[in-house]
Amino acid sequence: MNTMLTNPMFYSGLLVVFYVFVGTLAISLPLGLILALARMSRFAPLRLMTQIYVTVMRGTPLLLQLIFIYYGLPNIGIVLDRLPSALIAFILNYAAYFVEIYRGGLESIPKGQFEAARTLGFDTRTTYKRVILPQVVKRILPPISNEVITLVKDTALVYAIGVVDMLRVSQIEMNRTASLTPLLYSAAAYLIIVIGLTYLLQRLEKRLAYYK
Repeated sequence: MNTMLTNPMFYSGLLVVFYVFVGTLAISLPLGLILALARMSRFAPLRLMTQIYVTVMRGTPLLLQLIFIYYGLPNIGIVLDRLPSALIAFILNYAAYFVEIYRGGLESIPKGQFEAARTLGFDTRTTYKRVILPQVVKRILPPISNEVITLVKDTALVYAIGVVDMLRVSQIEMNRTASLTPLLYSAAAYLIIVIGLTYLLQRLEKRLAYYK
């Protein structure tokens, strides 16, 4: 019997994958929306700062950002543990991608709908909550789904800063047993997660496709 299935470290590593995945989505999704609104602001300095942030985070590798936060920030006196460093890097990186997805969705809404909402007496908050965001969610779900699937696989990058995730446990076990089987168990776990998420996201897209 393969020891991977009875190795508690394997399941601890799997929990790390879920921690980074859930933590990143829970914070980067709302952060991305806030920054998207800032990106579309009429206040030029705010718009420029947001654009610079998006350009930097999307224009540099996530791996580099991980290394910079964990190994680079201590040089200026900011010391973080491995897992918080990984989570911060993932949140900042994915929020930048969500900014552009949200912005594209918001800009795809005809301006006449904003004007109609004002005519009905809706304030800005009510307009976004009841009229704009429900439509935006339907339009951005496919690209958001792609990023969610990519995030599952990107969690393996935490290995680079020494986080004991599922991949690191598999490598340790592979070196100990001189067998590729531990890596196959990790591959199977990632595949099962991706297939499950793909199914759920496709179901959600179908439920929201009634407007077609």
